[in-house]
Amino acid sequence: MTKAFVSGCAGLALSEAETGFLSREDPWGLILFRRNCDTPDQVRALVQDFRNAVGRDDAPVLIDQEGGRVQRLRPPHWPKYPPQQVFGDLYRSDPTRGRNAARLGARLIAHDLHELGITVNCLPLLDVQFPQTVDAIGDRAYADRADVIEDLGRETCEGLLAGGVLPVLKHLPGHGRATVDSHLELPRVGASRADLEQVDFLPFERLRNYPLAMTAHILFEDIDPNTPATQSREIIETVIRGRIGFSGCLMSDDISMKALGGNMRERCEATFAAGCDLVLHCNGELDQMQAVADVAPRLSGLTQLRCRQALVALKEPDPSFDVERVRAEFRMLLGGSNA
Repeated sequence: MTKAFVSGCAGLALSEAETGFLSREDPWGLILFRRNCDTPDQVRALVQDFRNAVGRDDAPVLIDQEGGRVQRLRPPHWPKYPPQQVFGDLYRSDPTRGRNAARLGARLIAHDLHELGITVNCLPLLDVQFPQTVDAIGDRAYADRADVIEDLGRETCEGLLAGGVLPVLKHLPGHGRATVDSHLELPRVGASRADLEQVDFLPFERLRNYPLAMTAHILFEDIDPNTPATQSREIIETVIRGRIGFSGCLMSDDISMKALGGNMRERCEATFAAGCDLVLHCNGELDQMQAVADVAPRLSGLTQLRCRQALVALKEPDPSFDVERVRAEFRMLLGGSNA
């Protein structure tokens, strides 16, 4: 029976040990990184081998294909896409152009992913930019205004869905005020809850009806001064489920990031106890993957329902989609550069 975690893998193909682990532990999904992606045929084979190992044809395969610095599929086999801030910059001068570019860019990314069997893209970032925003977010965020982020985030979600790929809202309840990289240390945000509610939470609140979202490894001192959002029952229950109103499937950001303390088992226990539906483990280290699997519960109850509802939202793309025409239109909207 499927367990409530998403696993990585180490390389371009599953090792015998990884195949045995996946068959035995049956994670809900697999997430791919640059180390896992070489050619289209290789990625397709890896995706199929994962699904064969877990015995589910619809087992989700995730990726971070944002554009800019965070693009796991790269030239020469896949197009280069711009960072999300480009759409925000376009929006400032021409909102219609910005919205259209965001939607078409997402639709083209979905086309690339769908051809490989990848069904979930960890996009859009709904984090609000601030002057102090850490470079790890930087131009990955659309803009410094919640209304612009809402507009462009919605277009991105709809573009992905039209191409047969599920979006993931990230990073709840907002990563924009972080001044250090959560891959390396725990960011602390001192803003008041009132300020957070008026700005940071708004894009998530307005797009809360999409079925998948990801937490932030950030300490919000005015809400829970002791525990990062991923592991804070107070934040998950009263902010993410309560104030923001997100009722879909909530996954953690990568549990192996250095923002979190404790060993892998302790991290997972705290994350599940706080109310996350799924734990995401990305680095492909098999001993850590096993520790996650040992803690992860079988899918049941609300978590199982939320996971099922997410997959129900996955639709086959329109077979008449003209990728070359749309790619040309996208280039025109961008002024001739990228993709």
